[in-house]
Order: sequence, then structure tokens, then C-alpha cells
Amino acid sequence: MTPLPHRSHSDDLLSFISASPSPYHAVASAAQRLEKAGFRELRGTDDWTGTTGGSFVARGGALIAWYVPEDAPAYTPFRIVGTHTDSPNLRVKPAPDTARAGWRQIGVEIYGGVPLNTWLDRDLGVSGRLALRTPGGGTGSRLVRIDEPLLRVPQLAIHLDHSVNDGLALDRQRHLAPVWALGAREEGALLRRVAAAAGVEPDAVLGWDLMLHDVQPPGYLGADREFVVSSRLDNLVSVHAGVTALTGAATAAEPPAYIPVLAAFDHEEVGSGSDTGAQGPLLERVLSRSVTARGGSPEDWSRALSGAFCVSADMAHAVHPNYAERHDPDHHPLPNGGPALKVNVNQRYATDGTGMAVFAAACERAGVPWQPFVSNNAMTCGTSIGPITAARLGVPTVDVGVPGLSMHSARELCGAADPGHLAAALGAFVTSG
Repeated sequence: MTPLPHRSHSDDLLSFISASPSPYHAVASAAQRLEKAGFRELRGTDDWTGTTGGSFVARGGALIAWYVPEDAPAYTPFRIVGTHTDSPNLRVKPAPDTARAGWRQIGVEIYGGVPLNTWLDRDLGVSGRLALRTPGGGTGSRLVRIDEPLLRVPQLAIHLDHSVNDGLALDRQRHLAPVWALGAREEGALLRRVAAAAGVEPDAVLGWDLMLHDVQPPGYLGADREFVVSSRLDNLVSVHAGVTALTGAATAAEPPAYIPVLAAFDHEEVGSGSDTGAQGPLLERVLSRSVTARGGSPEDWSRALSGAFCVSADMAHAVHPNYAERHDPDHHPLPNGGPALKVNVNQRYATDGTGMAVFAAACERAGVPWQPFVSNNAMTCGTSIGPITAARLGVPTVDVGVPGLSMHSARELCGAADPGHLAAALGAFVTSG
């Protein structure tokens, strides 16, 4: 069985994932945990002067949180944990109502690198946020989630397509129109259903960011429950670990030697190019303002960055037993072997030897194992927010992640001990890394 401390962490992770079917819900879940630990939300229009202790800024599907110990100089360096809240999925189109052959359907777009076959024949709900008209003539937003099995992408029976086991042969547009009712096209049917779930009138809805999610809850797998299986492990495992590390630093008996920061971005799965993505200015603006709000000068800001370090935490590939030849022959990360330290000399990951040493030392202080990861030279290498953050801020960065299987699937797998290993390592990093 997984050791008790890590079992407790993974139990809490499953609760976090269950509460976070969309990036917007993930931010709300993280904010709730931060507030419970004494953090307070700051808005852009607030006066930040003199703010110390725990603070966070939430914007859509992104969240930046940090903790300033009392009497910390304005030039105190940052220790940043970078993560992302979004996962590949199917997202609802602006005009979703459609129908074919007597079935009511909805139109969806493919978000990120989705293994399409994993979304077939699964019971799907709807979640996200609604943009609303407010009584005073302004706009606002409200989270919404329908955890009922409302939709399904039905697979064509093998009798009608004998090549189905040779690959996904049908075109995407036809194949990915989920069915959700019988009957002809009914304009506004989905909007009315979602608005009712949110407790608002349909005519108050001016826009939306809605997506589908598998309603099967996360859980454990294996004779000794040694694996976690769930949607959105990539990358809510890292978001949850980052929140755990940050709140731990804020409530520790000894104040941290640095300013611990959690940066949970959105849109990483599609390149991070948005106001809430790692390519955007959000993190830089928040950190810079936190320095000047404490009386810091431009020189203090430069000093804080010069002494800063970032760990980019994103899921990694465990060696696949059926496709071991697709992995580097000398680098085979396994579940429950600790976080993978990801290296790519072509800078698809930002890790170098110095970064490896910093994270390995944090693992040693935390008493957790770690594993090196390098992609097979014959295979293309993924990337993460690490190189983007390194280039944007000019901060040394190391890429790490919990090794898992079925990455980007509608249901992923990782070791039950590894999320706790990652959180412990990140805790050691942000306090004394």
C-alpha cells in the first residue's frame, strides 16, 4: 500500500480534481484553499501598498499567488512554481445547436492535443463559465457545471466499420458531434439547460467558455491502489502540489528565506499565447507590482529577479511497457519512483545542469526520490511553460513532472505516491531552494 502521508495527499488530490472540471473551477478550488490558509485576494484596482502575508490574483483560468514574510526586504528573491490549469478536451462552439438523422447534437471544437478515441463512449457533462448581463448594464460571470451524463460521443459499431481497430478513420467534424437527445434541432436548447444549472435566465447570457468533461469520478487502480486514475491529471496534479507547497510555506513555524510564488497559467495546451498564459504579462506584472507595493525600487525589482529561480511542474511520460522502444533506452521513469527531472538540450525543456542540482537538492531535503527523463532522439519532444517563463522573465528554470501514462487521454494514470513526492519537493524548493 502507498505510505500513509502520500495516501492522504492523493486522497486530497482526488477531491481537488473532482471540484475542478474546468480551468475556471480549478482557480476557484485553489483560491478556496488559499483563503483557508489565510491568503487574501487582490484585484488590479485595489491598493496593494504594504501588503505582506499571503496574497493571490485570479484572472479567468489563471492564478498567481505569493507569500511575503513580515519584514522581508523588497529585493527578496522569488522561488516560483509554474503550472497550468487547462487540459486537452472538447469545447462547445458559439452556435452549438445542431441535429442529424433525428438526433439532437452539439458542435464542439478540439482543444489541444486530444487522443480522440479516448473521448468515445464516455458519459460527458458540461462545465465552464457564463458571461452575463448585469442589471446595471455591465457584465459579469458565473461558473457552471453539469455533472450529469448529459452527452456522449458514440463510436460507430464495428459491424459498420471493420477498420476501426486500425485507427480512427472517420473525419473529425462528423465523428465529434456528441449526441444528447432525440428530436430535431432546437435552437437554444443547450443554453437553456446550462443557464438553468447556473441559476440564471437564458437571455442574461451574453457569451460562454464551456467544455465537456468525463463525469466518471477519479479513483485508485491496482491490487494495492498504487495508481491514481482520473481526468485532468495533466496538469491538476501540479497545481494541487503547488498550492500545497505554498500554503505549507505560509503556515510553517519558520518563515521562508524567499518569496514563494505559485503561477498557475491557462492555455498552455495550445501554446500559452493569451493574457492568462505563460507568454502573457500577468506573472511579470504581478511580481513587479508586489515589489513596488512594498516600497521597492527598480533596482530592488532587478535584484529580486536576479536571485529568482523557477520550477516548471508539468506531467511527464512514464515508460510505456507496450511501447518501450519509443522511449530513450537509458531513461525509463516509472510511477511511484518520484518526480521526473526533464532534460532536452534543444531547449524544449529549460533544464540545465545547474537547475538539475537545485531540484535534486530540494528532493534530498524533502526525502523524496527523483528520476531523470530524456526523450528518445528519434521522437519529437513535447515542451512546457518552463522555456517560456525562462525567456519571459530571464529566470533560471528547471522542468519537472510526475510520470504518468495515457497523457492527454480522457482518463490518465500516475503513481499514487508521486503527487505527494512532488508536493514535498516543491515545498522544500520554495522555502529554502
